[in-house]
Amino acid sequence: MHAKPGDWLIVEIAGTDHAARRARILDVGSPDGTPPFTVRWLDTEREGLVFPGDGARVLTQEELTALDARVADRATRLQRLVAHPEATS
Repeated sequence: MHAKPGDWLIVEIAGTDHAARRARILDVGSPDGTPPFTVRWLDTEREGLVFPGDGARVLTQEELTALDARVADRATRLQRLVAHPEATS
C-alpha cells in the first residue's frame, strides 16, 4: 500500500453494518509512500498514526470523487425505483 499526502484512507470492516471510515492522509511514514500514515479522520476530526490492515485502501482525491459520484447515482436510481415501481415493468 502506497500513499501521498492528500490521498484518502478508506477503511471498511467486513461483516459489520458500520459505514466505511474515511481519513485524509496528512503524512506518510517513508519516502516510498508506505505506512504508517498520519491521518485526520473525517468523522471525528482526530489525527492519528495508522498502520492500515485488511479492509483498508488508499484512493486519490479523483478516485474518491468518482466513487462518490457512482454511489450517489446508484442511490438516485434506487430512489426513483422505489417512488415509481411501475416504471420498471
